[in-house]
This record gives sequence, C-alpha cells and structure tokens, in this order.
Amino acid sequence: MSLKQPPFRPPPWVFGPAWTTLYGLMGYAAHRAWTTGTSSLNPTTHALTLHGATLYTIQLGLNLIWMPLFFKYKRPIAASVDILALTGVVGYMTYIWAQVDGVAAWTLAPYLGWLCFATYLSLGVGWLNDWDLKDKERRMPEGKKGRAGDEYVNEKPE
Repeated sequence: MSLKQPPFRPPPWVFGPAWTTLYGLMGYAAHRAWTTGTSSLNPTTHALTLHGATLYTIQLGLNLIWMPLFFKYKRPIAASVDILALTGVVGYMTYIWAQVDGVAAWTLAPYLGWLCFATYLSLGVGWLNDWDLKDKERRMPEGKKGRAGDEYVNEKPE
C-alpha cells in the first residue's frame, strides 16, 4: 500500500508478535476474572464478573471488525470509530474487572496501551491520506509482496 504513514509507525513484522502477546494477556485476564468472580460468594462481585464477560465479548467483536474495515473495505473513518469504541470498552472492562481481580485488570494494561497507540496510527493514516484509502495500492516487485521489508511512500527507497 502506498499510504502515507504517521511518525513512529513500527515495522510490519512487529504487529504479529505484539498481537499474539496481547491475545495471550487478554485470555489470561479473562480467565482470572472469570475464575475469581464466578467462585465468589459476593453477589456484587459475581454480577461484575458477568458484566465484564459481556464487555469482553463486545471488545472481541469490535477488535475483529477493525481489520476488514480498514484494510479490506478501506473505510478509515469507520475503522477509527471502531477502534475508539474498542478502546473505550476495554477501558471500562478493565475498570469493572479491577473490582473483581486486580491482577486481571493490570494484565489488560498493555492491551490498553497498544490500543491507544493503534488508535493514533489509525487516525494518523486516515488524516494523512485525506480519509481516502482507495486506489492507494501499488505493485510490489515479484517475490517481495507481503514481506517484512515492504516499503511505504514516506520511507527511503532501497
């Protein structure tokens, strides 16, 4: 893609390991909150656990639809609204789960940090490309497509 990129955009190879780690932390946080909350005899803690589980499901859905909105449908405004909603839901879920299990809440801190950074990147790409990502693709040399060294328009040529 020949999109203008905001400063501090990490190289493409960073995203796979980052998301793998974040999904592991999300799963661990959900497990801790669910195990702690559902075994509690306190009805308030139990209710907060169920509320947090609902928020967890909603954030998974919001997380799932961001990539197609941004990359497949090239809708940066919709993707930005999605990621802002996602960040808000995760922030609220963290607050709810902090009342159930502090470790679960702190385990979500890297995810919240990454979402803030991803929101910056999403908004930055939209802004720098006048909120229009259509027709911004360019052909990569044969054998190079999809590799970690792929270039973007604001990077130095090889």
